Amino acid sequence: MKLSSWTKTEDETRHTIAAAFVNARLNGGCVLEYPANMPSDLDEAYAIQDDAIKLWPQEIVGWKVGGLSEIYAAQYGTDRLTGPVFKHMFKDISGQSDAPSVEMKVLSEGFAAVEAEIVIIVAQDAPADKQDWSREDAQSMVGSFHAGIEIASSPFAGINEFGPLVTISDFGNNYGLILGPEIDATASDFGEMGLTTYVDDEKVGTGSPANLSGGPLESFRKLLEISSKRGLPLKKGMAVTTGALTGIHPVKAGQSSRIEFGEGIILQCHFVKA
Repeated sequence: MKLSSWTKTEDETRHTIAAAFVNARLNGGCVLEYPANMPSDLDEAYAIQDDAIKLWPQEIVGWKVGGLSEIYAAQYGTDRLTGPVFKHMFKDISGQSDAPSVEMKVLSEGFAAVEAEIVIIVAQDAPADKQDWSREDAQSMVGSFHAGIEIASSPFAGINEFGPLVTISDFGNNYGLILGPEIDATASDFGEMGLTTYVDDEKVGTGSPANLSGGPLESFRKLLEISSKRGLPLKKGMAVTTGALTGIHPVKAGQSSRIEFGEGIILQCHFVKA
């Protein structure tokens, strides 16, 4: 279904879903059941997200990019999804040589998880009329690479159980981003960098940017295309998470996480109830 084919009833349904998620997020509440019929295609899912963005009281300072399984990628014709990062959920500690543990809120009555990420800072505004992006084009838009942490959280506990369209409809399941130290921007393939994630000092996952299909740059390239086609071209200085590198690790308020990025970079956070 294309956006132009929405009927008035479908517009109202879309708005109902968006408002339910936004209200629950703003009040630290939960959504026990999906608020209406679930979206049936990418257009519907992103249309709900667009409505929710309009309802949210703060500006977008970045975007998350998540991956789809092979089955979903074949079904929807894409292996990435995206959602906004809002200003009050963004913590920049990139300039601190001895990074402290950062307090991050989670929607404890819904779903919450921590993800190790490579984050890209956008070098310049993307042309509003450019919709097709090559890897070379995307590389030219990279300002810097950083270690980072994405907080995934939703008031809907089943956010990941019903497929990527439901995930997209609730801001892509994003609830925050920690921007850590810069990583050598010339090493866009990141060599053999290994990452390890701990929750309350228990090792819960390991990984590498090399295991991400197409690498962080491919996530960035696809975001450039998705965002431009939505009429939301990327802006200079935005921060972009590029995919969970050690897995999606459930957390709850009161827990802490530590992520080690190769040699010498450690990010830490503590989770509190939103």
